[in-house]
Amino acid sequence: MSDGPSISTFTETAELHDNTLSPKDDRRQRGQALAAAHPHSNHFKWSISPDREDLIPFLKKTNEGRLPELIPIRFFRMMASPFTFFRGSSAVMAADLSTTPTTNTKVQACGDCHLLNFGAFATPERHIVFDINDFDETLPAPWEWDLKRLATSFVLAARDNQIRDKQALLAAQAVSRAYRKKMTEYARKSILDIWYETIEWEQFIQNTRDVDLQRKLKEGLKQALKRDDQYYFPKLTEEVDGRHLIKDKPPLIYHPEPTAGRSLFDQVSEALKIYKNSLQDDRQRLVDRYQLADVAIKVVGVGSVGTMCMVALLLAPDAEPLFLQLKEARQSVLEPYAGKSTYDNSGQRVAAGQRIMQSASDIFLGWTDLENEKHFYVRHLRDMKIKLEPETWDGKQLIAFAELTGSVLARAHARSGDAAVIGAYLENGETFDEAIAEFSRSYANQTALDHQHLLKAIDDGKLQVRSA
Repeated sequence: MSDGPSISTFTETAELHDNTLSPKDDRRQRGQALAAAHPHSNHFKWSISPDREDLIPFLKKTNEGRLPELIPIRFFRMMASPFTFFRGSSAVMAADLSTTPTTNTKVQACGDCHLLNFGAFATPERHIVFDINDFDETLPAPWEWDLKRLATSFVLAARDNQIRDKQALLAAQAVSRAYRKKMTEYARKSILDIWYETIEWEQFIQNTRDVDLQRKLKEGLKQALKRDDQYYFPKLTEEVDGRHLIKDKPPLIYHPEPTAGRSLFDQVSEALKIYKNSLQDDRQRLVDRYQLADVAIKVVGVGSVGTMCMVALLLAPDAEPLFLQLKEARQSVLEPYAGKSTYDNSGQRVAAGQRIMQSASDIFLGWTDLENEKHFYVRHLRDMKIKLEPETWDGKQLIAFAELTGSVLARAHARSGDAAVIGAYLENGETFDEAIAEFSRSYANQTALDHQHLLKAIDDGKLQVRSA
């Protein structure tokens, strides 16, 4: 095994808060002691562990339990660039991060914290906020892991856009600086003030000094406000013999053949009964207003390709539609290194982690299982969602979004972790920012090498690919 720091097993509740009953000055002193024991300069280097598992067998292991017909699509999407490889290989980086130095201070971590897992969306009050929006791998873990993965994603996105390496490093540094400054700010705030804070998307748009970016974001917001279930209804469905059904677009959206004599529709009908019990009472009554009309497999993302993801169409009277996504939840990629989840159902792990980290969560967020075999979390599909478009960014825009996501990550971590400890550790931390930037460059280089290894395995016929 590596000679990196050991990470002890911990629960997803009490042990995250084992210091919050201590006076703030005592917790600040603990953070300062951590800075003395674990200098910021420790985070500079990335070096591959001599015990690192061979890449291709490791990737093949991550395919276990996935739908075999979709695995070639996963590798096809990963082969596009080092950045897409990075998006599809969170398990690889989780193993690598487990060998890096940490303060062993835990938060509820995202687990797959790259820039495309941030976005804007509607709150239950129909405000548009900016936040993390993907929690498939969430688990209590060292806060440094999320920060390093996020900063590295900016370096890789910059390289995809052929932005100068200097700008890429400045973006990685901006992620860390924004995180550090926000966390030291939260260290002075009350727990409730942190919990209630949101980052409004319109405010970010108004504050940007980039005229072209502001114009583009305003137009994107205008379009997003139109994209509700009624907007998607004619795009995703068709009427067949008087029934509204989801349109097949294989291999990305399709109705599978029945398994063991049971249709997917029947299985999901039962799963939705379990799902409704995961909601609070008022939301159960809301869901009861709708009936399941159809369900289909829907391929999403990069890392999720091959897992069982479904879109369900529910209808209320007068054919009022509601689209829900049922997304398979597997063991978090962090669990081998940060400890097993305390939740028996991985869908509940995802939903609980999302509610902890997000400033406002989907009212339809819940969990279920499919015939006691696969676990799922359930959420509203595409409700006024706005995706980031890093492929359009120049160097200045890259840095602006680096600062935004770094601030959001700090708020997400401060909701579960001890901001006083982390903030004190990061005080006067320009060296820390430089260390994160250098780590990000080094790990981006490793990702590029891994991507080349993937391409060679595909060329050699060791991995099959299929476009979609």
